[in-house]
Amino acid sequence: MNRSKILGLAAIGVAAVAASGCTSIREPRGYIVDAALVQSVQPGIDNEQSVAGTLGRPTFESQYGEKTWYYVSSTTERKPFVRPRIEEHSVLAVKFDQTGNVVSAERTGMDRVVNLSPDGATTPTLGRERTFLEDLFGNIGAVGAPGVGGQGPG
Repeated sequence: MNRSKILGLAAIGVAAVAASGCTSIREPRGYIVDAALVQSVQPGIDNEQSVAGTLGRPTFESQYGEKTWYYVSSTTERKPFVRPRIEEHSVLAVKFDQTGNVVSAERTGMDRVVNLSPDGATTPTLGRERTFLEDLFGNIGAVGAPGVGGQGPG
């Protein structure tokens, strides 16, 4: 082989290796959804024990109001050096009555996901704005001052 062919093949090999490093990584997170098991939860038939036996323990439970178990599932896609993005998202909410029987099982998806975009790089706080020097030297003289919890003169 001549030198130009070897260089051409080497360039193609380097490009292939570089391109393979830029592929996306898909990561499932949370509850792994099995459509057949989710479909098997029936209102009026199932109770807490049968749902726990079929779907397992929930991702989290409601703390107030109707007793509800939430099964949360997401699939993120991440490219190298970039923050992960949610590609798929689903929440199964199983509601129970006072006796522990299933009242409803509702499934929602990406239509209910809200993307929040913070406004600015700082969090507003109540109170007085202080400069760096005020933070640095603000406690000088406060230590041992009367009424501040230290020992006063005398």
